[in-house]
Amino acid sequence: MNKSGIGVSFHLPDGREVVLETGKLAKQADGSVVVKMGDTMLLATVVSRKEPSENVDFLPLTVEYQEKYAATGRFPGGFFKREARPSEYEILIARLVDRAIRPLFPDDYHCDTQVLIYLISGDKNTLPDALAALAASSALSISDIPFHGPISEVRVAYINNEFVINPSTADLVQAELDIMVAASMDNIVMVEGSMKEVPEEVLVEALRFGHEAIKIQCQAQMELASKVETSMPKRTYTGDVDDPVLQEQVDKATRPGITEVASKPTGKNERNDAFDAILNDYMETIPEEDREEKTMLVERYFHDIQKEVVRKVILEERRRLDGRKLDEIRPIWCEVDYLPAAHGSAIFTRGETQSLTTVTLGTKLDEQIVDGAVIEGKSNFILHYNFPPFSTGEVKPIRGTGRREIGHGNLALRALRQVMPPVEENPYTVRIVSDILESNGSSSMATVCAGTLALMDAGVKIKKPVSGIAMGLITDASTRKYAILSDILGDEDHLGDMDFKITGTRDGITACQMDIKMEGLSYEILKEALEQARRGRLHILDIMEQSIQAPREDYKPHVPRIIKMTVPREFIGAIIGPGGKNIQEMQRTTNSTIVIEEVGEFGIVDIIATDQESFDEVRKRIKGIIAVPEVGETYTGPVKNITNFGAFIEILPGKEGLLHISEIDWKHIRSVDQVLKLGDEVTVKLIDVDSKTGKLKLSRKALLPKPPKND
Repeated sequence: MNKSGIGVSFHLPDGREVVLETGKLAKQADGSVVVKMGDTMLLATVVSRKEPSENVDFLPLTVEYQEKYAATGRFPGGFFKREARPSEYEILIARLVDRAIRPLFPDDYHCDTQVLIYLISGDKNTLPDALAALAASSALSISDIPFHGPISEVRVAYINNEFVINPSTADLVQAELDIMVAASMDNIVMVEGSMKEVPEEVLVEALRFGHEAIKIQCQAQMELASKVETSMPKRTYTGDVDDPVLQEQVDKATRPGITEVASKPTGKNERNDAFDAILNDYMETIPEEDREEKTMLVERYFHDIQKEVVRKVILEERRRLDGRKLDEIRPIWCEVDYLPAAHGSAIFTRGETQSLTTVTLGTKLDEQIVDGAVIEGKSNFILHYNFPPFSTGEVKPIRGTGRREIGHGNLALRALRQVMPPVEENPYTVRIVSDILESNGSSSMATVCAGTLALMDAGVKIKKPVSGIAMGLITDASTRKYAILSDILGDEDHLGDMDFKITGTRDGITACQMDIKMEGLSYEILKEALEQARRGRLHILDIMEQSIQAPREDYKPHVPRIIKMTVPREFIGAIIGPGGKNIQEMQRTTNSTIVIEEVGEFGIVDIIATDQESFDEVRKRIKGIIAVPEVGETYTGPVKNITNFGAFIEILPGKEGLLHISEIDWKHIRSVDQVLKLGDEVTVKLIDVDSKTGKLKLSRKALLPKPPKND
């Protein structure tokens, strides 16, 4: 029996249909929805515990995205041949969904909640990431879980001067702008993407265009929810317990001290110590027998007062926690070539944030293999971001790369990829590693700046330098006052209404990431923030260029050099030789590395070596292998074999010809080994090529003067 579900549909601006369906799959979840567009299908489920977790004052939300390889008819790579730990691509999609839906749960909802999204059918020309948040929000909207949605997410691309919603994979290659936008009916909540140096106004228009498409998707979710609403009313839950008397006591006792600290310019550690001292002093006033019970409430009230006071100081005094003006950038110092053995290195320090970044140049053998259900191939540009606990003065266990590190690294990679030279000009696989040594505000933007400097130090011919800046926002709805903050501190990010990271060159934006924690952000404020960010980027670029103005003319002496050769494809086998014999011998005797890749009708040969002599020898041998012997030409080569009737001479690598005994000399020779020995270098002339067998006929006597005839 075919169980039919409840469904609704809508159309994208280009007419493609998207279907939302529930009631057919995963019915024991609190909410489950299948999203279908063409042959691409996502299943999203959500389950939330009925009771809040103990001693938790936050939302324990987990979002996972997984692509089933069967969805595109593929086997997983690796030994186990099954889906295992999530790839970086899957983690990035899960982060996008998490950032879009997390702000829309009630502040006092503390029940463990899990959102799982699976790609169950995939069309390789339809990227599923643009449908993941739609699927998750739909599942939440039809469930009984408290959720102030719906929201949705779209990819906006700028292709041939037109905006496109959720373009195909093929069309996306031509895009000047590629961003993901998440929004509710009324507000944009999250943005992330990359651009090819587009002006600020193009980004603003892209957000407008994307929001209009999202409104249609939110309306479809509300329509779907209305069809199941009678059977799925929202659950009641136990929220935060309040104690108004305690709240007033905390306020009266701590507000003056918090105000004094917030009004006095200090560094991060000094400020945190001062706030901690105020809190600890108050905790000491609580009887010891009541202290454990009241700790969580006191900390929450203290945090609320701290947030209110800090925001008020910024809005009314137009001054920040460290004493800066709203648009002032913290002091910056840079240094390149700090690590002498690295291929490229740089330190970028801005205030209390510091990145030590390295660049390593490798070969095609170092390319990263991308093995996803939808996206597969190789990448020759890699960026890794590391955030050790000492960077914030903390002690934490090291348990591998966290999702935050993957997300921040991806943002920096997007920013720098836009200025990387084409492969024709840069034969290397490039790996950038940013180690954050200090952090108090946007270490990902420090990574972009340090990455630019390290690339130029390594001699990589990037098109233009890129800098990055994190912008913040403080607003007051009652007074309509707002403050746009340049180069935000960690506290300003935590207590503010917006975290907007923007990277770019002097000519335009290359990447952005925005999380909005407020309702009603106007496009006018956004435009103002972008202009203030542009001025900040240029200021940072001015300081960066005091350390290095352009990429070095040459790579450092210890960087392996790569020379490319193009050969006809039919000669690739001959260059490699039987069982790799020829190429292995060339590599061994010349101390080089040779990589061959088929591209169309040609073979692209990369020769990697550290000295010119090795390059010359490898090129000579390859040219010999691909050369076609010509009748009448003279060749010199070793004797490879001697027989009764002649000797075989290798006139070109892998090509031997017969020097018949009668062609060795004008005079009569009784035995070949009287004249020639194995290994002797002999100069001969090619006198004939057998049209049927291709055998080469050589002559030595043709190069010797003919003796006069005896009278």
